[in-house]
Amino acid sequence: MVAIKQTVYRTGVDSELMEALISAAQHGKEVTVVVELLARFDEEANINWASRLEEIGAHVVYGVVGHKTHAKMLMVVRREAGKLRRYVHLGTGNYHPRTARLYTDFGLFTSNEQMCADVNEVFTQLTGLGKAGKLNYLWQSPFSLHSQILRAIQNETKLAKAGKRAHIIAKMNALLEPEIIRALYEASQAGVKVDLIVRGVCALRPGVPGLSENIRVRSIVGRFLEHTRIFYFRNNLAHNVYLSSADWMDRNFFRRIEVCFPVLDKKLKKRVIDEGLKIYLQDNFQAWQMDSNGHYRAKTPGRYERKCAQFSLLQRLADPTPEPL
Repeated sequence: MVAIKQTVYRTGVDSELMEALISAAQHGKEVTVVVELLARFDEEANINWASRLEEIGAHVVYGVVGHKTHAKMLMVVRREAGKLRRYVHLGTGNYHPRTARLYTDFGLFTSNEQMCADVNEVFTQLTGLGKAGKLNYLWQSPFSLHSQILRAIQNETKLAKAGKRAHIIAKMNALLEPEIIRALYEASQAGVKVDLIVRGVCALRPGVPGLSENIRVRSIVGRFLEHTRIFYFRNNLAHNVYLSSADWMDRNFFRRIEVCFPVLDKKLKKRVIDEGLKIYLQDNFQAWQMDSNGHYRAKTPGRYERKCAQFSLLQRLADPTPEPL
């Protein structure tokens, strides 16, 4: 291993990952860490980790003025067969040992050269060595994420108007951004089927005649905090799937450094759709459905019809012989 670059938003007081970064720096590896000092609940812990990293010679950066660094990124550079090779991890949740056990999140580990180049470009921006440039796969706040999400929604609208089947499924913590909501209303009016799984606050009203008849909004409240951000666009059978650190809120689009990344592998894409979206749309045990007045009503399954998304995920994780990828 030659070098490591990582963003740190929330870490916690006891972090094996941060200890590993310190150990790497002590063993002569080039370690660069982008630390967000204003991370909610972990300000003191992050300051302490940053101080320890600086003491042993790691390169510590404190993000961009006026923008929280909320993206979850890790890049490892290795020397293999005389050449440098990059590996990248991108996630929807923090590198935090406690929340990793309590939250539902997805992470992607890849060596795709173009995606690795994108992550390296974002790190270059964050360390003050470059300006925002064109990325191959990543959508990034505050530059392109908002416009790309709008473009994807409008593409489904266009397909529906052309008489083709169109479908959007989005799972997130909160939905508040006005332009995105207007675009979803327009999509519904054009005939796009829109399924939204929004754990927290949602400013969109589903099922309003003439406005949002084709939109459903549900919230899943269970043992685990639903933290995954997944965006699915049918796109004329292309079935585009994106994972992100960002909710659809003003602050995520315009006042934070966020990334949204595609799932390119077909088997992994199917797994994300099945495990991250479909079972949540079928949940009738921990789901709360929003009506056109903005009120939530609990689903009431029959005795033998119970479908619980979180329990289904636990069963899959406990299966000693999972389906190979």
